[in-house]
Amino acid sequence: MLRLAWTRSPSSTRRFAPSRLLSGAFLRKDRARSHSLFNRRVSEPTPTHDFDSYPKLLSFRSSQGSFRAPGAACFSMASGGDRQETSHPPKHTNRLSKERSPYLLQHAHNPVDWFPWGKEAFDKAKSEDKPIFLSVGYSTCHWCHVMERESFEDEEIGKILSDNFVCIKVDREERPDVDKVYMTFVQATCGGGGWPMSVWLTPDLRPFIGGTYFPPRDGGRRPGFKTILLRIMEQWQNNRDALESSGERVVDALRKGTSISASPGETLPSGPDVANRCFQQLAHSYEEEYGGFRDAPKFPTPVNLMFLMSFWAVNRASTEGAEALQMTLHTLRMMALGGIHDHVAQGFHRYSTDSSWHVPHFEKMLYDQAQLAVAYITAYQVSGERLFADVALDVLQYVSRDLSHKSGGFYSAEDADSLPTPESSEKREGAFCVWTAGEVRELLSDTVEGATEGATQADIFMHHYGVKDQGNVELEQDPHGELQGQNVLIVRYSVELTAARFGLSVERLTEVLASARTKLAEVRRARPPPHLDTKMLASWNGLMLSGFARVGAVLGDKALLQRADQAAQFLREHLWEEEGQRMLHSCYRGDNMEVEQTSSPIAGFLDDYAFVVCGLLDLFEATQTVHWLQWAEELQHRQDQLFWDAQGSGYFSSDPSDPSLLLSLKQDQDGAEPSANSVSAVNLVRLSHLTGNEEWRQRSQQLLTAFTDRLVKVPIALPDMVRGLMAHHYPFKQIIICGQPDAEDTASLIACVSSLFLPYKVLILADGNTEGFLYQKLPVLSSLIQQEGKATAYVCQDFTCALPVTCPQELRRLLLE
Repeated sequence: MLRLAWTRSPSSTRRFAPSRLLSGAFLRKDRARSHSLFNRRVSEPTPTHDFDSYPKLLSFRSSQGSFRAPGAACFSMASGGDRQETSHPPKHTNRLSKERSPYLLQHAHNPVDWFPWGKEAFDKAKSEDKPIFLSVGYSTCHWCHVMERESFEDEEIGKILSDNFVCIKVDREERPDVDKVYMTFVQATCGGGGWPMSVWLTPDLRPFIGGTYFPPRDGGRRPGFKTILLRIMEQWQNNRDALESSGERVVDALRKGTSISASPGETLPSGPDVANRCFQQLAHSYEEEYGGFRDAPKFPTPVNLMFLMSFWAVNRASTEGAEALQMTLHTLRMMALGGIHDHVAQGFHRYSTDSSWHVPHFEKMLYDQAQLAVAYITAYQVSGERLFADVALDVLQYVSRDLSHKSGGFYSAEDADSLPTPESSEKREGAFCVWTAGEVRELLSDTVEGATEGATQADIFMHHYGVKDQGNVELEQDPHGELQGQNVLIVRYSVELTAARFGLSVERLTEVLASARTKLAEVRRARPPPHLDTKMLASWNGLMLSGFARVGAVLGDKALLQRADQAAQFLREHLWEEEGQRMLHSCYRGDNMEVEQTSSPIAGFLDDYAFVVCGLLDLFEATQTVHWLQWAEELQHRQDQLFWDAQGSGYFSSDPSDPSLLLSLKQDQDGAEPSANSVSAVNLVRLSHLTGNEEWRQRSQQLLTAFTDRLVKVPIALPDMVRGLMAHHYPFKQIIICGQPDAEDTASLIACVSSLFLPYKVLILADGNTEGFLYQKLPVLSSLIQQEGKATAYVCQDFTCALPVTCPQELRRLLLE
């Protein structure tokens, strides 16, 4: 059963209130208390930037049914005020200064004896018999910054931590395996999770207390971080056996409760039935006025949108299919018009704090850009509406300009917080992106020729984008006053209405608005920029590779396809270890702008393999460059060797033989990113049809069978995996183009295929090279020839082919039958 971790608050500010949390009895000697959560300026259920990755209580799959893990304590969070930053030489330097993670480097000058995750810290905890304090976050996390300023830069708290605990700092993006294990614990004991995550462990790494953000000092009935540390020290000395035994019980319960495996004799559930249930669950949560799948806060959720478009593709004639498409296109339109979309510098912010997509949390993540580029170009394929193609290009423009390394790799994220001016000492959220009415008037003071009533460029721009003299951010979206008097740009009128309002043609208005945005962009470039996380992750680069390949293929844009090829080359050169035949998870931008690696590189996780394989398959179909298909096949073999569960089916998220990880988990939710098992389910089917390896199609079925219970009961938790299940129940087409690679007629047939959204197909160019990889893998290609010397298309199912066609219009008709 899907259980939301957050309940709706009765207050009129549209915030969320937490469920009651399990509190530690040792916080007060007289009695235990539950401690309330306080919200930040945005409508967040927890002070975290990415809580949607964990929107449910952990649902254990045991014979006892759903339950919470027993015996452990959990702490809740409260908001804290920002402390002014100072710019003086660091007084302290710890061993994190030798790390490459931007997040760990942010803590390199804390008065805390931090260790990175690893053997040195584990050995110290055992030899000194001390509990471990594990702090997990990421470099663009607002509340991670707050807790650092308030607690980790505090000399007194730093001394308590260093003297009494072995303190380990983890970048969750660098070590998602560690994050997932202990977030599972926090979810199970607290009913929700977020970052920064704070967990106390025994020297053998078993958690016994967990929480998220803590204020530094006590406030009313709320314990501060210092108090919590002192209470834990006391209990470690006087009640250690109970703490350790509770840790044992929790880990045992989690190990049993998180197990996912196929039951003997179990078969695939019905794809159409599961897909219909997933559609109904999404339709029930759909918000009709502005789109999206809840009132507020609203997340883009590309996995939901891609499922709905796939559902439409196989249900085009039904009312449900039409509704699914309407839900998707309306959501994407409203997002494109909203403040979550950066109208000046392109790209999308993380989420909206309100129901109308207006006031965002201003952080920008690479994985959002990647998935939204694919979602928007898919919407263009199904609708033909140019807006969607323009937004997809807009996203790729932002990524190419602001998140790209010269080597071809992509950076991870841009922070939400920045200094309002070069003279400022305190960062504010959104400072880089927002505008006062006075700034707009000063920048856009020119009168627009032909506009009614002598309107200036500012008059037109402010009308179109909702700029107000008093600012356009409501108080409930800004409880800390960071955006007072500021404006977040949001399209309030269509270009037709704005043009009519000022007596201009649509073409002239478009020019005026574009000119205005360019002027604002120039001013923004002069502002202090937000922090850029220059870590480059294989998984997110794989997602972005798909974005460039898919958009480039649909639009026939060679420059985008070249950029995709460059990204694939980057992955091969910098994140593939030839000697060890393994993916690496991360690499880093060095001080001289070169790509650097750590002395002990982090081995790739399941996400790295699955997302890169998907990107390579997308690149192969877009360019028909066979060596990318060959590498995808090689990576899939390696993924199977490293992560496949031979007993229970499905893939483990990380190396199950790693002794430092207490749990071997299989991700069972498509959230901010799709589950790697979901992506793999489709990868395996595509590879089976591209290489003729039937075993991979069978493996995909085995994977899906392991998740049967989840798919049947709450398919809304795995919409991307439902797409994988549908691939086994609906006709999967092999589209083979026989022709010369550079011939115009070949390109026309390929362009016809690329213009359509066909969720269950592979595209193969048969160029006549019978000694090549494809002909060796797929002998049937040798029997397919050009008709009358023209490029010829064959549409096949299980390589049983319809009559060949040479005309793009005929091919289109055949594909849409």
